[in-house]
Order: sequence, then structure tokens, then C-alpha cells
Amino acid sequence: MEKLFTYKIDHFLFWLLTVGFHAYTHSGLITQAGFGQFALELVVRNGLLAVVIYSNLLIAIPILNSQKRIWKALAIILVAVLLYIMLKNLHDVYLYGYIMNNPARQGFFHNTFYNFSIVLFYLAFASTLYLSKQWYIQKELIRKIELEKLNAELEYLKAQINPHFLFNSLNTVFFQIDKQNTAARETLSKFSDMLRYQLYECNGKEIDIGKEIHYIKNYVELQRLRKDEHYDIRFSCADELKNFTLPPLLLLPFIENAFKHVSHFSDKKNIIDIDIRKTGDTFQLKVSNTKDPKTVLTSGGIGLKNVQRRLELLYNYRYTLTITDQPENFNVLLNLKVT
Repeated sequence: MEKLFTYKIDHFLFWLLTVGFHAYTHSGLITQAGFGQFALELVVRNGLLAVVIYSNLLIAIPILNSQKRIWKALAIILVAVLLYIMLKNLHDVYLYGYIMNNPARQGFFHNTFYNFSIVLFYLAFASTLYLSKQWYIQKELIRKIELEKLNAELEYLKAQINPHFLFNSLNTVFFQIDKQNTAARETLSKFSDMLRYQLYECNGKEIDIGKEIHYIKNYVELQRLRKDEHYDIRFSCADELKNFTLPPLLLLPFIENAFKHVSHFSDKKNIIDIDIRKTGDTFQLKVSNTKDPKTVLTSGGIGLKNVQRRLELLYNYRYTLTITDQPENFNVLLNLKVT
């Protein structure tokens, strides 16, 4: 079934059956008006139907799914339907009224009801098929994510250390560090906060953005300690990031990817630039890093693939993700519609 959708075979079969049925029901035109007029009828009618159907599938339905400007989606459908009726009426007058010399069918509005019923039927039929297809894809996506989640949980349980033992050990190490060594104490404290966040606060479906940002800041600071003066790590976060939630650890894979694949130039700066902000109801994350020109990262690895699947499931039409792989730079731009 997935191959049927991946290679657009469902579209091919739909038009094969539609055009085939139309050709069968209008085959009498070959003897009455000639093969040329028969072929023209197939092209005009099905070409106009394709305009109406794909205007609905590619433009109107995505607008409706975004729950904004519903009037715009309805206007697109209405214009496409009226265009079909008008142009098909003109062709019917030409074909039946003049080529086949039928005076009763030379009126422009003679076939209006028939053409309206045809376009309405195919519009509804194609929309039903499309929505059924989207339902199936969404169902399969949920099934795969649930399976991946189950596998990840099993692997996590296999490797899990008792968290209380781990925190007690960290506290012991913290107090064993000389009080004058404030840098080591701060580093251990940041690591402890991150661990606590992952183990205890990421169990729900959503987390307050402030806690997520605090976790990311700790992660960036710990990574900064591992880099030398050849690395320029920039982190900026706008003040208006508050009063909304995100799925926990949704942003981290993009930032981890930047640190994992950052360049190692010795003659110039290696840059990681992270910018997080919110404008209106749009949350935005920008992550860019310099990289070795020979490294190709567009595929993004397992981490980015997993987060893309999470975005498709959780946000559907409410997000855009742009990944740009340039010779010496790798850039990620994520926009989320949040409430």
C-alpha cells in the first residue's frame, strides 16, 4: 500500500479508470463526429476535471487543514467549479451544437446542470479518496511511531541506572569537590539538572517552554566547555518565550546535530549559531553550523529523521522544516504554530 502512495500509482489508477470510463461512454462520438473530436472531448473534459480536483487537493484542503482563511479555500473551489462549467459548456456547444449540427444544443446553458453534477461528483469522489488516503497514512505513521517508542523504551529499560542511586552519587561527588573549584561544581550541577529533567519532567506530552529552554542552555554550556578557542558557539533566546508548551526534547536533536557535525578548522573559526524566538503564534528555531566541505548531512541521520516523524504526527500542517546543506554550512529552520 505504501508503494502505491509513494510512486503516485493511486493517481495513475484514478485517471486511468476515469478517462477509460469516459471514453467508453462517449465512444459513439468516433462515428458521429470523428476520432479527432472524440480525442478532443477526452482531453477537454478530463483536463478541466484535473484542474478542479488538484486545485482542491493541493490548495484548498491544505488551507482548510490550517484552519485559517476558510473563505479563501471555498473561493478557490467555487472558481474552479465555475471555470469547469463555463469552459465545458462552451465545448459542448461547439461539439454537439455545431460539429454534430444539433440546434437544440447550441444554447450556452443547455448542459449546465449535467456539467455541474459531473464536476461535483468527481470533486466529492476525489476528496473522499484523498482523505481516506491521509487517514491511512496517519494511522500507519502512528503505528510506526508507537512501535519505535516501544523499542526505545525497551532499550532504555535495559540500560537504565537507578535514578536515585545516580543522583545520590552525583551529590556525593559534588560535595567531594573542593568548594574553591566553583567551575567543576557548576558543571556537575548543570549535568544533574539535565538528568533530572530527562528522568522526571519529560514524561508528559508537553512541557513548559521555559523548562525546555533551561535544559537546552545547560546542554549548550556543557558542550561549550568541551570546545577550545577555535569554536564560536552563539546562543540567543528571545524574552517573549513564555506561556506556551512544546513536546519535551523536540528541539534538542537539531542542536545535537550541530555539535556532532560541526567543522574542525584550525585556520578559522568553527561556528555554531542557535537562535530561538517567537513572533505572534509562530515559534522559530534556527540552528546553523560550519562543516567540512566533504561532509554531506542532508539525510540528517536517525535523530533528525525521528524528530521529523514526531513533527508530522504532532503538528501536521502547523509546521515547516527547512534543512539546507551547503558546502561549508548546515542550516536548520523550524517554524511551529503554537498556542
